[in-house]
Amino acid sequence: MDADKANNPLYLDYSLQLVRPGSLIIADNIIREGEVLNEASSDERVLGIQHYLQKIASNPKLESVAISTIGIKGIDGFSLSIVLG
Repeated sequence: MDADKANNPLYLDYSLQLVRPGSLIIADNIIREGEVLNEASSDERVLGIQHYLQKIASNPKLESVAISTIGIKGIDGFSLSIVLG
């Protein structure tokens, strides 16, 4: 997933309808310079990512990890979720 972040939770729902065990779901740009940790954020992109991360963390059919990256574009990251059987 590398689209508008506010809709990442919806894209996850759609993805889960299409995947099978062993599939990999990847979401890009989930750290947003650390703003994703700001519980008081009103940025719809940050809120979408926060909701997405809550959904993958609470879904028993997914094993997930978030990875932070640091480079010339700044601090960001991606999540990897493996669909379990």
